Amino acid sequence: MTLSKFSIHGVRGVALLAGTMLSSTAFAQAQRAPAAAAPAVRPPAVQAPAAPTAPVRTIRSLRVEGSQRIEPDTVLSYTKLRVGIPYTAETLDQAIKDLYASDLLADVAIEGAETGDIIVRVRENPIINRVVLEGNKRLKDDKITKEIKLAPRQIFTRTAVRADVARIIELYRRQGRFAANVEPKMVMLDQNRVDVIFEIQEGAKSKVRQINILGNEVFSDSQLRGEMATKESRPWRIFSSNTSYDQDRLAYDQQKLRQFYLTEGYADFRVISAVAELTPDKEDFIITYVVEEGPRYKFDDVKVESAIRDFDNAALTKTLPMKKGDWYNAKQVEDTIDQLSEYAGLFGYAFTDVRPDYVPDREKHTMSITFVLNEANRTYVEKINITGNTQTQDRVIRREFRVAEGDAFNAFLIKRSQDRINSLGYFQDKFEIERTEGSSPDRIVLGANVEEKSTGELTLSAGFSSLERFIIQASIRQRNFRGKGQDLQASVNYSTYQKSVELGFTEPYLFDKNIALGGTIFRRDLNSFNFLGTGRNSLYSQVSTGGQLVASVPLTEFWTLSGRYQLSQDNVGLDEGTYFTNGVCDPLKAGRYLCDSIGNRLTSMVGANLIFDNLNNRLRPSRGQRLVTGLDFAGLGGDVRFARIRGDFDKYWNVGGFILSAGVEGGYIHSLQKSAGEGIDPVRIVDRFYLGEPQFRGFDIRGVGPRIQRQQYTGSVASGDQTLVTAREQVLNDPLGGKAYYLGKIELEPPLGSGIAELGLRPSIFVQAGALFGVTRPRPTLAFEQARNADGTLQFNKDGSPSLLPFSSPITTTGGLQVYNNQFTDGSGAPAIRQTTCAVGYAATIGGTCVGGEPNTVAINTTQPFLEQFLGDSARPRLSIGIGVNWNSPFGPLRIDLAKALLSQPGDDRKLITFNVGTQF
Repeated sequence: MTLSKFSIHGVRGVALLAGTMLSSTAFAQAQRAPAAAAPAVRPPAVQAPAAPTAPVRTIRSLRVEGSQRIEPDTVLSYTKLRVGIPYTAETLDQAIKDLYASDLLADVAIEGAETGDIIVRVRENPIINRVVLEGNKRLKDDKITKEIKLAPRQIFTRTAVRADVARIIELYRRQGRFAANVEPKMVMLDQNRVDVIFEIQEGAKSKVRQINILGNEVFSDSQLRGEMATKESRPWRIFSSNTSYDQDRLAYDQQKLRQFYLTEGYADFRVISAVAELTPDKEDFIITYVVEEGPRYKFDDVKVESAIRDFDNAALTKTLPMKKGDWYNAKQVEDTIDQLSEYAGLFGYAFTDVRPDYVPDREKHTMSITFVLNEANRTYVEKINITGNTQTQDRVIRREFRVAEGDAFNAFLIKRSQDRINSLGYFQDKFEIERTEGSSPDRIVLGANVEEKSTGELTLSAGFSSLERFIIQASIRQRNFRGKGQDLQASVNYSTYQKSVELGFTEPYLFDKNIALGGTIFRRDLNSFNFLGTGRNSLYSQVSTGGQLVASVPLTEFWTLSGRYQLSQDNVGLDEGTYFTNGVCDPLKAGRYLCDSIGNRLTSMVGANLIFDNLNNRLRPSRGQRLVTGLDFAGLGGDVRFARIRGDFDKYWNVGGFILSAGVEGGYIHSLQKSAGEGIDPVRIVDRFYLGEPQFRGFDIRGVGPRIQRQQYTGSVASGDQTLVTAREQVLNDPLGGKAYYLGKIELEPPLGSGIAELGLRPSIFVQAGALFGVTRPRPTLAFEQARNADGTLQFNKDGSPSLLPFSSPITTTGGLQVYNNQFTDGSGAPAIRQTTCAVGYAATIGGTCVGGEPNTVAINTTQPFLEQFLGDSARPRLSIGIGVNWNSPFGPLRIDLAKALLSQPGDDRKLITFNVGTQF
């Protein structure tokens, strides 16, 4: 076995030259021999002698030697040599060239030219055993092998090797690696086989070191570079792919420059040349543009001439966005063409030809434009074709069309149909309805070529969260159940502080009518919480069991009315071991506001929503608006009576690729029951509104609005050093909710490159403002008495704050009996205290017979002083600003927000970073 490095050029040429020299020399010698043996003849004196004529030779026999796989007849078929035909040196030379051109042979020689017994000696090209790639890391083997032509069991030729080397280098150049080098080698094997090895040196990616622009006077180099897709390589662009050289991008940048100048009014602008020079080290490129800006133009007369009789030329001219004297703008002209085409489509002209007629005045630097609408026929929908739907039934797609077969064409309704199909969420993003000419000029065929995507969601997850502790989630949902567009879902959630089971089903078209009907049954066990110390403590529990029915019917294309009925049993309770004393809720432990909220109540509620929705996509809108106004009334039976109103409005704009959205929402709840007493709000704590994460970024869960804060005092009265605990983890912070709230936001999503978009990333910046307020101020849990000095004057601490005495109260049983402390001696002889209801003596049971004559002391419960404050009940706006990103990750949709609260009220709970996981963005 031999490993040899070969040159792409020269080997075949040497063989061809050697073969030609050998055969032609022998043939010439054979022809000269008879002439040399003939006697010399003196020519006549008057006429010059004729040159001697060589005898004509004919191929007497013809055979091929050296062929192994190729039949001799096949070898001869590539030449014009045949037995019985005359031949010359040129004939044999051409035969050798023809055989080499077949790419079947590595060496060719012809013998027997002097006798006519021609022998064609050949050496066949070897068979490729395998093709090996070495040194390739940036391009995997499968990317290269599908581009090259050499493959195992094919015939090896140097021409093919040269071509494959060029192909591999071109692949690397497409990646911007112009320093790539490919060195082919071959390993000779037995049986005339060969291994082909391509040794690849990939080299570094060639960057754009510098972009030079010559000829620009109006706009600076930096401003023009900003319009280009290609960027100069700089340290801060380390993650950008636009800093590498790309020939296609170079052509695109020329179009971008021209588009920019035409938008600014320079109608004569042109790029004279664009040259990309590779630096000597082959690492970077220097790109130089030579441009000619020309003069800036203004619009002159601009008008519309329509051959369609339904249109008024003067009226259309008045609607044109450009006016005489405005700076010329080519983008504005293109947009006007689209607007006129859409306008014609509203009247049923699907294939209206709008052509601008430009008349430039080179001296005055003005541009007159006439928008010509050529004559067209009113168009009707001949057929609607739906293809690509393997699971979704045709009628699910067809019912979203706002036009039917036979209707007059209407561009607005076609666009609306497209938006409605996109909003289903069953098909590929940016689905478009195709338009093709029908069987006659006044007929059009609409095509919905959909590409279905997964609509089922199965989630099984377990984890640990600092907020929820141990979490188990299991849910299954099919948004296109049985291909009928039905929504079926079931979910189970379990964590330390929240447990729920929910089943739901929605039929969007009941009995094939545009009426949606859905229902949900649920059981939810929610524990509200607060923080004290380093731990999280349950505050109150709410167990809700019930169901809901929802029906909706469209009023118009954009307006929908929906109604609902919900019946639920709510049980609000407190941990008796923590917040109860002698079986009764203790205000000193839980707070009077929580003791007033516990109980078991039945809620029977009806509600209605009025919805306006013209969003282009309900899942990821970029244009349109949505308004929802809702009213709920609880009181059709049950124990709870209130009226609640809510409103939510969102609007989206697409501004040059940026998605700008603005939204505002608010609500108010009013009780239809009387208050149970002073300081008790008639609206239950579980029916109120709450505001915070995730709706209001920059604040914690339920971090905005009315709350009770309780801070303990440390130190002693005697030393006068009582101080309040201020550490957040040692302050009780109980949110109470509110009866009214508002929340507004402005959010901007920038346009992204295709690479980032394919990763599922959608960053945004946002500003939010809102407030929660309007709850009745709770009664203080306890009032502590201020200590007095020996002379009877009030006592103060060293910092000037009043010194407060602990609160002492006698302990009683549930039945109201006084509890006493009884002293006794335990088994070890040590003194001990036990409690009894006997003022004298001791009884083993409550109210039992008292035995003994020793008097007892009254049992006292002592509560150390604390400061209880009612905070946050203010309609003043809270304000936050931040950045966030949605990521459609392989593990599910995620959202991370970094938000800073700029305005807040005392008691509000701020939070800088929020992290949310959802099943659908």
